Amino acid sequence: MTKDVLVSISGKHIDIMDDPARGYEVGEDGIEVVTPANYYCRNGKHYILYDEVLEGMAGTIKNKIKITGTDCLEIMKSGVTSSHMVFEKNKKNLTYYKTPYGQMLVGVNTKNMEISVDEDQIGVKVAYELDVNHEPMADCRINMSIVPRNSKGVSMQLDIR
Repeated sequence: MTKDVLVSISGKHIDIMDDPARGYEVGEDGIEVVTPANYYCRNGKHYILYDEVLEGMAGTIKNKIKITGTDCLEIMKSGVTSSHMVFEKNKKNLTYYKTPYGQMLVGVNTKNMEISVDEDQIGVKVAYELDVNHEPMADCRINMSIVPRNSKGVSMQLDIR
């Protein structure tokens, strides 16, 4: 794969704090981002680096995605917010998520993960439970596709339930 890539990230958070039995509607938030990034592979690990600008805030967030084999994904953020989230199938990892408004203890319990690495693209799909300060917050899904910047499109699809 080339150094210059496009990374497509889509995610969905289904709020599990809202309970229809208690009279609340279940909330669902989704995001989708396609951004240029830099890619390199070192010692069998894949790295994707890109900057993120938050609307309404000064400064940027530097993002590093590290893929190790088919069973470990790390997302590291530094700047306006910072965190180091580790996703390992059937394992819960804790991290601190720092924001301009304070720090939270975040738990990431990875339920399922698929990582596909081909010569011209990398696909990642993760299903996980998210908790904040040991309180369940959301069931989440992340889909990522990394392709050379000059490719025809971002198209890798993996199916995780």
